[in-house]
Amino acid sequence: MRQPHHGGRRLRLPSWIPLPPVMRTLRWRLTALYGVLFLVSGALLLLISGGYVINSSSRATTAPAPSAPTSAAAQLAHDRAVIRQLQHELAGQAGSGPSSLSHTLLIASAIALGFMTIGSVLMGWLLAGRALRPVRQMTAATQQISAHNLDERLAVTGPDDELKVLGDTIDGLLERLESAFSAQRRFVANASHELRTPLATIRASLDVAVAKPEGAPPQTIALASRVRAELDRIDSLLEAFLVLARAQHRSLPGYAVLPLDYVVGAALADQQAAIHARNLTVQDSTAPGGAWVRGSQALLARLVENVLDNAIGHNEDGGWVRITAATEAGRARLVVENSGQVLGQRQVDELSQPFRRLEADRIGTDQGSGLGLSIVAAIAEAHDGRLDLQARPGGGLRVCIDLPAAPAGSVTRAGVPA
Repeated sequence: MRQPHHGGRRLRLPSWIPLPPVMRTLRWRLTALYGVLFLVSGALLLLISGGYVINSSSRATTAPAPSAPTSAAAQLAHDRAVIRQLQHELAGQAGSGPSSLSHTLLIASAIALGFMTIGSVLMGWLLAGRALRPVRQMTAATQQISAHNLDERLAVTGPDDELKVLGDTIDGLLERLESAFSAQRRFVANASHELRTPLATIRASLDVAVAKPEGAPPQTIALASRVRAELDRIDSLLEAFLVLARAQHRSLPGYAVLPLDYVVGAALADQQAAIHARNLTVQDSTAPGGAWVRGSQALLARLVENVLDNAIGHNEDGGWVRITAATEAGRARLVVENSGQVLGQRQVDELSQPFRRLEADRIGTDQGSGLGLSIVAAIAEAHDGRLDLQARPGGGLRVCIDLPAAPAGSVTRAGVPA
């Protein structure tokens, strides 16, 4: 399959050359490019210099010897004999000397080229790392930015080059994303507040119509009861929207340090009627003071309340609910398990998304709004924690909430046991 063309050619090695993943980075490709270019240019320079040396040696070998000065006839004959002997010796040395010299020079040059190639690869690695350092810094800074800290910027400094333009472009993108997320959260919060006024007006009108002295027809009373129930559902839905928007915006009112067993106990007390109605067995294994967390008391209480409401509402009559809380490796973990129908993990993975419910729950209209676990996930994330959902093999659901642990009893709210 051919790679898509993006307006420029990438430095790539042939596909038949296997490389480990670490050597497929841009830094390695730049280093290989530096080394290959230096090796090719050095080899060409070596060939040119070697040819020049060999050519010069050949000319020196074939150059005629200088003639001796003339003198007396006897001396001239003697001098010519000596000159011929010297010329013969020099000719023998000239035939081997330049060739041996050029051979030695070529070997030394090849060795020097090898060392210089290794040095160029090392220098290329260092220079490529220095050139790509701003890219690594921008990558690390971008990875730390999420939907909850879009106000952070890369703020790349330095000359107005391609890297600074890239950093400024990413900052512009983050600014647009921050504006879009803020507008979405403001819309949810404002819409929830504004819709409460007409709902209160409708509820008051129903109360006035039913409470007339002459009495209302039975059909009107039944209709008013149904409308009031639907108004309560809408009011609960708007409240869920507000909590979700507050959690996503990381607005943490009532900041405190409190034990999870206190929050679980308060939530169980509120759910006693529903527990008895379905004849459920609750196994609360949260030890007093065993797990402390820091955060918004209102949001953490809503988190536990939603988890228990889900465990009770999506259970079977005569079933069970098991609750445990503990601290391990600096993390507080709350686990709520319940019996129920056998679920698929793919279905369970979608339950933390807004308005996602099980297929069986879509049939009725009294199974909630589909925001319960999504609110739990948002509150956990707002407290630097996470929500994990697992389908139990025997049926039911296992909900695990992992939160940063706080020092036991360091700060407490009035009324919370230390």
